[in-house]
Amino acid sequence: MSWHDDFDDDEYGERRPNRAPTSKWRLVRRTAAYVGVVVGAIGLVIGAVFAVNLVGTAVNPDGFAAPDAYGPAVAMPPLTSQPDGEGDESVDDGDNGETVDAGVVEEPTGLSGSKLAPMSSVDPEWIATVADATGIPKRALAAYALAHVTIAQDDAECGLDWATIAAIGAIESKHGSHGTSKLDDDGRTTPPIIGPALDGSADVARIDDTDDGALDGDTTWDRAVGPMQFIPSTWHKWGTDANGDGVADPHQIDDAALSTARYLCESGPMTSSEGWRAAVFSYNHDNDYVDNIAKVALEFAESVAELGH
Repeated sequence: MSWHDDFDDDEYGERRPNRAPTSKWRLVRRTAAYVGVVVGAIGLVIGAVFAVNLVGTAVNPDGFAAPDAYGPAVAMPPLTSQPDGEGDESVDDGDNGETVDAGVVEEPTGLSGSKLAPMSSVDPEWIATVADATGIPKRALAAYALAHVTIAQDDAECGLDWATIAAIGAIESKHGSHGTSKLDDDGRTTPPIIGPALDGSADVARIDDTDDGALDGDTTWDRAVGPMQFIPSTWHKWGTDANGDGVADPHQIDDAALSTARYLCESGPMTSSEGWRAAVFSYNHDNDYVDNIAKVALEFAESVAELGH
């Protein structure tokens, strides 16, 4: 019986000669060859990735990342009279059946010296139709539409529309209906909407009182107030009388909506994705907030587009 197996025999049944031991230099050369193959493969992969990115950048200079969400560009609400107040006809205001003189134009007591379009100039049929399609209360929508019309007169380069203003109103206070609050016929939130104390706790900023509690009832800390949630110090700079009653009131939806529009447009034109996001980011320094505003504004715009407006 043989102690070697058949695998050691050649095709003639003779035992194969033992292999010569592998030299140290042969091992070194073999290892170097393996390393060269691996390095070469890695180089090919890196080269391929570089080539794809190079071609992609030539085709798409902005890169492969998904574009940031930003707001829509919706048409200005239709008017039933010229914003400059020409003519002497009376029109229905669409909410309470009362008629107002379409030729009367109030001078704002806020930041801009330009004339405001009267609320009755926004087509009440448009307000009713869009309110039904978007779920925005008619009184709030009238304020957003008025702000759109007014800012288009005062700052034509801005490009802000009512859908973005409405999205901010929706996120900040559910159009003035946060908690038990609601908008009355005059556009005031009842009871007033007042945010938590900005005392630096619970992930809120620390802002000492700036208005002796005049707007927020707090003489220690500032609080965001009204349907658009203005901080008192910000309202002091941007607060505008949009409804012509002689008072710039953050708790009144017309005043708050137009003040929001003017604050946003201070950042520059909002006609590009970058400009739009920069403006909304200035309102609340949070990219998730900006994305949420974009989402809601686009939903409003899509609802109106389905109507053919």
